[in-house]
Amino acid sequence: MNMRFLSSLLLAAVATIAFASVPASATGVIKCDAGPASGWKSQETLTNKLTKEGWTVRKAKVDGGCYEVYGTTPEGDRVEAYFHPVTLEKLYVGRRGEVLFRKKGY
Repeated sequence: MNMRFLSSLLLAAVATIAFASVPASATGVIKCDAGPASGWKSQETLTNKLTKEGWTVRKAKVDGGCYEVYGTTPEGDRVEAYFHPVTLEKLYVGRRGEVLFRKKGY
């Protein structure tokens, strides 16, 4: 076997091990310990709440046990935001790598 092939094989093995050790849940921004989904408020309730507060919600989904929202804040910032699914409390708001808000402890 030639050296180039062995180097590629070794690199692939190391990459596989490295990625296998990364948790598969969430993007890593925020993780909620919110209990079973049966105790959560609905995404529709969150979307309605945010709309009343002046947000424009483009997409909402579950990520890391939190509600992740892509939208525009009342101030006009296009953001990715995380909310606790039981309390609907805002936990994190970010824009293109910039943290606009992060609740203490998250």
